[in-house]
Parts: sequence; structure tokens; C-alpha cells
Amino acid sequence: MQTYHTVIIGGGAAGICAAISSARAGNFVVICEKTSRIGKKLLATGNGRCNLLNDDLEEVDYNPTAREMVSLVFSKFGKNEILEFFKDLGLETYSDGGRIFPRTNQAASVLHVLEMEIKRLNIPVEFLFDCSGIRVSGDKIEISSTSGKIINCRKVIITGGGKTYPSTGSDGSMYEVARKLGHTIIEPVPAAVPVEVDDNLCRQLQGQRIQAVARSIIEGKKGDEAAGELLFTKYGLSGTCILDISESISIALNRLKKNEVFVSVDMVPFMKKEQLRDELEARRRKGLASGEMLAGLLPDKFGTALKDLFERDEIDSAVVSLKDRRFKVAGTHGWNEAECTCGGIAVDEINPQTLESKLKKNIYFAGEVVDINGRRGGYNLAWAWASGFVAGRTP
Repeated sequence: MQTYHTVIIGGGAAGICAAISSARAGNFVVICEKTSRIGKKLLATGNGRCNLLNDDLEEVDYNPTAREMVSLVFSKFGKNEILEFFKDLGLETYSDGGRIFPRTNQAASVLHVLEMEIKRLNIPVEFLFDCSGIRVSGDKIEISSTSGKIINCRKVIITGGGKTYPSTGSDGSMYEVARKLGHTIIEPVPAAVPVEVDDNLCRQLQGQRIQAVARSIIEGKKGDEAAGELLFTKYGLSGTCILDISESISIALNRLKKNEVFVSVDMVPFMKKEQLRDELEARRRKGLASGEMLAGLLPDKFGTALKDLFERDEIDSAVVSLKDRRFKVAGTHGWNEAECTCGGIAVDEINPQTLESKLKKNIYFAGEVVDINGRRGGYNLAWAWASGFVAGRTP
């Protein structure tokens, strides 16, 4: 039976960083990965480009309950340290609108330099190790797998990820392991995800993309707002502005089971209401047909789909509908399409300075398995790198 100083459960971004950090501190480390290779999920990030982090890493870019922990971790291993870490590995990076990518624009390059460092540090990897339980006895920890294999160690770092893209091994299985250790699990729900809307307009405009502003409205209260691309689909709404407001929608629907959840869409954000009203009235005076009233303002297909707004000759109603079109949300897409997990191990049960469990000595957590999620744009990977490194170097 092999004994290590530190066992890393999960070979994703946080796990790899934790292993490197711990090995550099002189510890005998092993990565236990449930699939046949490490970093599978990393290869899919940023549409294959790997959005490493963001130029502007602030705690306000994360869920409110996580901000103290995020701030403390970034104070130890923040933007500059992350960039220096990758530069030392040989990875060149660049910033594109605040989002930082590898110069190669390939996630495979990021994984390659990490694997080179793992090899240099002689860090072994136990592949196909599906952790089924952790038993703590004094200063000794026993980790068992579903296959019956057992590994002993002094310290465990759980970096098993959330539930997004389960085919990469991130299927939420470590939540149950943490629960058996006494930890509370905030119910995970998919975030940065398309929403489902039963609205004929979506079907009529299927495939159409516009720049819009979207806002969540939950039980009559205005929520998150985001500008960006809006994509109409046969099932509902997608695009960057929808993904950016989907967290509160997913929590309301999937965790809190609320029914009155809407998305408000401003389809002409480049014009104020008064400007739009004046323009539409001028077009009506010219005698334009109902299906031509939006020509030049929105793609042609919108004129046909929205012509009923003008057939009643009620310009004020048309303005309201174009600037505040309400879509009732019936649900969200699932884990295979979500970019991140909202939920996980409760942060108040983890020491924010060290990331050690407050309930079990020598058990640590890092990455998406914790109830910490940030905005889109490199924030979640930044948390993975930083939390992994900090958890790894703690004695």
C-alpha cells in the first residue's frame, strides 16, 4: 500500500496546480484522476483557446458568499503570480479585451507546459482512480477507490470539480465524499447556460443573432443585466448576454423552484425609447408597410416576425415591446452545455486563509468543487489556478 504526503483528487486545472505547488515545496505527491488523462476539461475552455484569467481579478466578480475567500487567496496568488507561474513554464500570453489567452490560442499548449512540469517534478498520476471515500484517523488519511485500491497520505486536496461537462470526469461525485466528511453542499445548478423559453417569436427567429441587452426578472424584481450577443433558438434564448445573466435565473428555477422568472430583452439598445418612438412615427407617416417598419434597425426577418406590433397602429406599445420584450423562462439547459457550476461545498466550512476544512484536519479543497463561481471571462480558471496553488503549498 503506497503512502504519500499529499494526494490530489482530481487532475483538472486546480488539481494540476496544487500538485505542482506541493511538489515544489518538497512533498511526495500523487494525482488521482478518475479518467484516462489529466486536463480533459481544460482542453475545452475558451472554445479551445483557454481563457486563462482576466486582467481585472477582483472579489466582486464572484458570488457574494465567496468574496472574502477569493480576496484572501488572490492576495497570496493573484494575477501577477499566475502570469509569472505560466511564464516560468514557458507559456507566452496576451490580453484580448481583458481576457488573457495563451499566445498560441490553443488550450493544448497550456496543458502541455503543465504536463512538462509534472514530468520534471516526477509527480505520479493514478489514472482511472474513482475516489469512493476518505477516512481520517488521527494524522493518517486513507483514500479508497471504487476499484478497491487504497492510498494512504497525510494530506488530501479535493479538486474534483463541479458538474459541468461530466464526460470529462467532472460529474459532482466528490460532493458526496465531502458530505460524508460532514460538509454541507450548496445544491449545484448549471450557470452560464442557455435558457428555455416557450415563445413563438423564438421559433420564428431561430438562428438570428443581434446585439442586445438582457435582464433577469425574478418574481417581479429586476436582477442581473448584460449587453452582448443574443441568439434566438427553437428552444429559447442563448448568446453571451443570456449566459451572463443565467446564474440568478438558474438558482431561481433549479434550486429555489420559483415560477415567475423572466428575461427582459432590449432589442434596440442603440436607441433610447424617445428616439425609437420618433423614428417609428416618422416611418409610419411615410406609409411604410407593417412588415417594413423595422428595416435597417433589425435584420429583415424581424420585420416579418414582429409586424403585428404595427398592424394595430400603436407605436407606444411597439416601443415597449422592442425595448422591454418579456420572455417567460421555463428552464435552463443542463450540465453538458453549462460553462460553470453554481454551488458546491459551503465556503464557511473552509478556512479562507489555507483552504483547509474546518471540520477535518488535513483535508483541503480547491477549484470548482467549492461554492465559488465567477463571471465569464477567465475568472473561474483564475480561481482554479490560485486556489490550487495556495492549497498545495500549505504544509
